[in-house]
Amino acid sequence: MQESHPGTCPACGSEIRIVHHRLDIPHFPDLLLVSIACEACGYRHTDTIILGEGEPVRWSVRVEEPADLAIRVARSTTATIRIPELGLAVEPGTACEGFVTNIEGVLARFEQAVGTVLANPESEDERAAALRVLETIGAAREVAFPFTLILEDPAGNSVLVSEKAEKMLLDQEEA
Repeated sequence: MQESHPGTCPACGSEIRIVHHRLDIPHFPDLLLVSIACEACGYRHTDTIILGEGEPVRWSVRVEEPADLAIRVARSTTATIRIPELGLAVEPGTACEGFVTNIEGVLARFEQAVGTVLANPESEDERAAALRVLETIGAAREVAFPFTLILEDPAGNSVLVSEKAEKMLLDQEEA
């Protein structure tokens, strides 16, 4: 079901349309996809909001071959993604967005974050470190070495969709 509502652009204040889509996706409770696009300034924002809550869960998968990069990753706004071998993690915060992608897409998101650092490094050491991280992520995208993707969600609304993925329910202390 799709609904459209008037709103105000958070970037320029122009009038916009806020579009809500209710989605039915396997493995999830009700989902709400919200999209905003401002014709005046070009501002765009899309968010996936999970309307239910499950049991705290940790998903993990070992990426060992190029086909593993296609494993579906559905991350809710309450989930943490970690790749220990790369020293990378993204945790929920105030501007956290839920998304559905694959492991290659998660690596691309990490590359974008490092690219932001490279756009304005505070020092030459920070620049060199960011370049090393980009090189390592690039090697991971080529599956030059095996690595593990861990997805932890205290609300239980995230999932790795693959027979290779391992699911572990967490108790409240772990969540």
